[in-house]
Amino acid sequence: LPALAPDSPRAAAMLLAAGRGERMRPLTDVTPKPLLAVRGRPLMAWCLQRMAEGGLSDVVINTGWLGEHMPAALGNCWRPEGSAGPLQLRYSHEGQDFGGALETAGGIVRALPWLDDVFWVAAGDVFAPDFRFDPSERSRLAASPCLAHLWLVPNPPHNPRGDFGLSEEGLALNLPTDHPGPRYTFSTIALYKQAFFAPPWCDIPRGNPEGVKAPLAPLLRRAMEGGWVSASLYTGDWTDVGTPERLAELNQA
Repeated sequence: LPALAPDSPRAAAMLLAAGRGERMRPLTDVTPKPLLAVRGRPLMAWCLQRMAEGGLSDVVINTGWLGEHMPAALGNCWRPEGSAGPLQLRYSHEGQDFGGALETAGGIVRALPWLDDVFWVAAGDVFAPDFRFDPSERSRLAASPCLAHLWLVPNPPHNPRGDFGLSEEGLALNLPTDHPGPRYTFSTIALYKQAFFAPPWCDIPRGNPEGVKAPLAPLLRRAMEGGWVSASLYTGDWTDVGTPERLAELNQA
């Protein structure tokens, strides 16, 4: 990644937008999934709108498949609806730099030099129009011994067994699939500290100069075993827009 200028602020959020969207084909043969229209605007614009309303000013977007479409559609200074200030957008072009997406952890580590000490991550293909990117949540994690805070949601039909448990103390739990306790689905929305993407949790060098591909779930599960990941249950409107049918349902609502 190009080095930031000394006076450039580091971004407090990253929006993941590098995936191929195989299950959305043929729609994604010509349009990246986060740019597909939901209720008259690009899917990822809903998340960017909420980030701006939460007071964020700088966001990193990673790109992969059809990555050149992102800056063409959004530019480097994106203006939300209403009175929220503009967002400065920076692009981590994984497809251009490495020939393809680096998966979630690989992509985040690639962008670390541009990100703040505590930063939000959300997926550009998730529809959560009422989620609040509350600055007090960043402050809470910064003051906590935890390395990450996840927002979990009730399990949708396509993920009935969920991903993680949630303790009474507010810790995310790496429960086995046959555990009798409740499990919830990871919304993809989370706060992380830079230290989460360093040893012993992550061995990829900061900035991921070699373009190592790595998933996020194994890192989270290891950290959960030590009680380093907290979580909250979010019950607002949430959809993983993973199929043409779910996209059509959103647009019919």
